[in-house]
Amino acid sequence: MNRRAKFLYGLIYLLSLLPLWVHYLWSDVVYLLVYKILSYRVQVVRQNLSRSFPEKSENERKEIERQFYHWLCDYAVETVKLASMSPKQMKRRIKFVNADIINDIVKDGQSCAVYLGHYCNWEWVTSLPLWITEDAQCGQIYHAVENGIIDQVMLHIRQRLGAVSIPMAETLRQLIKYKNENRSVVIGYIADQVPFWNNIHHWCQFLNQDTPVLTGTERLARKMNHAVLYMDLSRPKRGYYEVELKLITRTPQQMGEYEMTDAYFSMLEETIQREPQYWLWSHKRWKRTREEFNLRMDPVTGKIDIISTVEQLKEKRKQKTTNKQP
Repeated sequence: MNRRAKFLYGLIYLLSLLPLWVHYLWSDVVYLLVYKILSYRVQVVRQNLSRSFPEKSENERKEIERQFYHWLCDYAVETVKLASMSPKQMKRRIKFVNADIINDIVKDGQSCAVYLGHYCNWEWVTSLPLWITEDAQCGQIYHAVENGIIDQVMLHIRQRLGAVSIPMAETLRQLIKYKNENRSVVIGYIADQVPFWNNIHHWCQFLNQDTPVLTGTERLARKMNHAVLYMDLSRPKRGYYEVELKLITRTPQQMGEYEMTDAYFSMLEETIQREPQYWLWSHKRWKRTREEFNLRMDPVTGKIDIISTVEQLKEKRKQKTTNKQP
């Protein structure tokens, strides 16, 4: 870390030394500011909830919304607390109830690709190395934060318990490196983000909506022959999480195209349906539609136009149609 990052981390570390109950008091205050006063992304949250749960009443969705903002503020202070939590504290606060499933896979000489979502506290999941054999290297794929100082601080926090953070662009290279070293790995993939236009290869029904999904995890698992698991998180009470690891397959090369991806989104939806307030509803998950994707894709070349506006795309399509007419 550079000097500025070290200074910021030092402030966060000192703040993190306060008891968690004090952090939750701050969380309650921040909740009032973020939700009641600033209304941070409230319209995005409401639209997402309305489209995902059309069967629920407005009051039910309003209650999910309220609980979501409480959890979002808790997530923020819990991430600060992560800067100084000891391994003993972490193992008390987040429990991996069946981590032996990973140990058995690693014992057989196979690595693991672990799907998870932006659900509960995914930052605390970086404590997985405390629960599994030291014969495997744990890691998570990450996308760098635009602010370089914050990025350095978050990398340090995420790696302090033994997991490594692998830049998305370097994923395959790092996996091959570990394989050449005969080192098993357990890599976490948060795969519920919105793919870029030129990275959309598959759509599925997710939370009642036609959804473009990332498929890179599936391709990597098949290429490297990694066992594939899903990380099902729950929050029994404030400040405590439980993780159940669910096996999707140990033979990814025998599964059909997009079968693993569909299985992941089906399992994630079950998790969200169980306690919807713990998913990241403030994310613009459905901002890319199939209608616009079809406009951007040239039906002849298959190339994706990522620059033009929707109006320009429609005009181009109209001109092509006119030119085809006799």
